[in-house]
Amino acid sequence: MQQMGDDYRHKGMRKQLVEVLKGKGITDVKVLEAIGTVPRHLFIDDSAFLQHAYADQAFPIACGQTISQPYTVAFQTQLLGLRPGEKVLEIGTGSGYQTAVLCQLGVKVFSIERHRPLYLETRQRLERLGCKAQLLHGDGFKGMPQFAPFDKVLVTCGAPEVPEALLQQLKVGGRLVIPVGEGVEQQMICIDKKEPEVFVRQTHGAFRFVPMLADKAR
Repeated sequence: MQQMGDDYRHKGMRKQLVEVLKGKGITDVKVLEAIGTVPRHLFIDDSAFLQHAYADQAFPIACGQTISQPYTVAFQTQLLGLRPGEKVLEIGTGSGYQTAVLCQLGVKVFSIERHRPLYLETRQRLERLGCKAQLLHGDGFKGMPQFAPFDKVLVTCGAPEVPEALLQQLKVGGRLVIPVGEGVEQQMICIDKKEPEVFVRQTHGAFRFVPMLADKAR
């Protein structure tokens, strides 16, 4: 990944962030390496937040969305249990930070963003950084049937329920990680597809995400 506008100071701050994430229980070495490599400050538009780019917190971005807290990005990515070369569907491209972390891990990323201005801006950002991902402006509830099936599916917004389309687009043996809930907080759910209609769920604690809305691509 090309890292324009990235200097030793930023790299030092990323090392500190990695240590913070280790202290919070992130153990996947590859995920930590990816977080330590991707220049998060290049995914933040508002200069008021740039000096805090490597703080472990979320920040607002365009279209009323957020760039997720690094711990959340690392936690969800670790839950996926990625292997190089896997096909991963991401629902909610947002700033593209999570997308870039996935790309850094050597997987093939297909990502959907419902806000067209954000989609256009993020597509250009990822291209500038040399991050190769298949981006789509559309409704995340519908997934990307034209590219299915996927080894892993990651949802980066709070869903009121688990979309059936995403379960159907998951390979047998695949995994879906999704925050589910309609309140302020959602429960992080990990769903393994054991057979075409057999799913095993595990819950991994409470998180906060912007809401995932059906039929709202704009």
